[in-house]
This record gives sequence, C-alpha cells and structure tokens, in this order.
Amino acid sequence: MDVYMSSKQQPQSLGEAPRTPCSWLEAEKKGALQKDGTEGPPGDSSKIKLSLQSHQRFVPTNYASYTQENYLYAGKKIVIQESIESYGAVVWPGATALCQYLEEHTEDLNLQDTKILEIGAGPGLVSIVASILGAQVTATDLPDVLGNLQYNLVTNTLKCAAHLPDVKELVWGEDLEHNFPKSTFYYDYILASDVVYHHYFLDKLLTTMVYFCQPGTVLLWANKFRFSTDYEFLDKFKQVFDTTLLAEFPESSVKLFKGILKWD
Repeated sequence: MDVYMSSKQQPQSLGEAPRTPCSWLEAEKKGALQKDGTEGPPGDSSKIKLSLQSHQRFVPTNYASYTQENYLYAGKKIVIQESIESYGAVVWPGATALCQYLEEHTEDLNLQDTKILEIGAGPGLVSIVASILGAQVTATDLPDVLGNLQYNLVTNTLKCAAHLPDVKELVWGEDLEHNFPKSTFYYDYILASDVVYHHYFLDKLLTTMVYFCQPGTVLLWANKFRFSTDYEFLDKFKQVFDTTLLAEFPESSVKLFKGILKWD
C-alpha cells in the first residue's frame, strides 16, 4: 500500500539486522555463498550476482518498533518485518487475498519468467510470493517505504527465487514516462492490493494503473472495500478497464478484480 504520509528517515538498521546501514544485504550475499564459492541456487549464480550488484541500497526507516510476522505461501515460510507506525509497513487484507489467489492459480496465471510490477508494495508480501512463483518482479512504493520493502524482499527471496525482485520509487501520477518509459518497460501483470482507501490520490492512482497497462497486460487488483469512495473508484475503474470479478473473500470484505485496459 502506498503511503502518502511523510515520516522521518534515520539511517539506522532495525531489529535483528546488522547495525551498519545496508550491511544486512551484504550478510545475505554471504549467506547465499555455496561451498564452491558461487552465489545463489546452482546454475543461476551469475544472474543473482548481477541482480544484487544492480540493487539500490535503501535504508529502512527507523520506526520505534517492528514485529516479525510469519506467512506461508507457495510452500515457503515468509517472514515479514512490519511496523504499525506506517500504513506502508503493514500487510493488509488485500495482500493476503491476492497471495492466496496467486498460489491457487499458478497454472492459469503461468507466472514463470513473466514481468510484474507491483503498485504500492508496502512490506512486500505480494512481490515475494510472485517472485517465489517464478516472476521477474519490480516492487514500487514511496521513498520512506523502500528500505523495509527491500529488506523483506531480499531476505525472503535470495535463496529461493530465480529472479531477485527489483525495488523502485513510484509516486502515483508523477514522472511516469521519465522513470518508466514505455519503450523500455513492459509488464505482463500489474499487481495492486489495498491501494484504494481514504486518501486524496485516487485519480492519480487510476492514471498510474492506465499508464502501465499496454496491450497484453493484465491488472490484478485486490481491495478491502471500506468506504463509499472505494466503490466510486471501482466505477471509474470499470470505465477504462474491461473488469472481471475473479474472487471474493467475505471474511475480510476483499474483492479481487482483473482489469484489461479498454483500447479505442
């Protein structure tokens, strides 16, 4: 979930992570070394090495408290560092619903080697699950979220995903062509969960969704519907996307939609 509330960033590592800024990434790299001196899974060492080298090293925001929450998807135990001090550092119901759908429909979606962009990735659970299922994932959010997001992505995918997820800053509706030129960036899937809630950036969110959808792109959007404005956004969404309700989760009031951009 993108968070449109600024929070002070302090360059300190958190929890049980090493105190040297970003040294957790170095620790993970060392932890991935095999006996033969290569990195990552056998046969894929050069790919993961290049991915690590190309990663920006974002520093996690220094919130007063973090918790370690455990999830199980795609046959893997996933440990997410969360903090209730930021909307963008918490796993919301739409994320768990989308993860459940991804793991239960692997044959239909065929995520292996597909290119995925997640809008408002938050602490990264959805991007982690998509990566474990074989996708090449770019996880995006606002700057103050990226440190914790990258920490969770690397620690949960380094040894069990063919493609290490990338992390990029994305402010909805701003500098899209400059930062993600369509001539260079194409995505098979756009993923979004609980990005629609009570904030003032819904029009920019819709603009961003439309921008990233090119011919052949499938948008999967899971959301807990809380307010009348959520349904107003859904009405606008249906005006520009051919929309299919894929699943409902009554216990959490989450609906999952597939959107295909309408082309004139």
